[in-house]
Amino acid sequence: MADFDPEKFEDKYANYFPELQRAYKQAFETMNDAYDSELIHAIDQAILAESEPFYEGDGEFRIELPEDPAAKLSGVVIVDEEKLDATLDRYLDELESELQQVFGLQ
Repeated sequence: MADFDPEKFEDKYANYFPELQRAYKQAFETMNDAYDSELIHAIDQAILAESEPFYEGDGEFRIELPEDPAAKLSGVVIVDEEKLDATLDRYLDELESELQQVFGLQ
């Protein structure tokens, strides 16, 4: 992989699509091994599929989620809000860490 260029990340899907796929896949695998797989699959498909990663600078990423992520799971999986929030927070931490690793920023 070429060196990470923050300016190129602005057009991330054209410049870094394989790296983004790898980071999301690795985060999914880590979370799926450690948490309720039905919930992890639902978060991956219904929430993270509509998420947007952003490079914040200083080696840090953030993931912007769609509005009302809990509503995205309605009819997909039943989970209380506290469990969803805790699992989603952990998933986002894992995803941000994977992005840092994939782009060599850790």
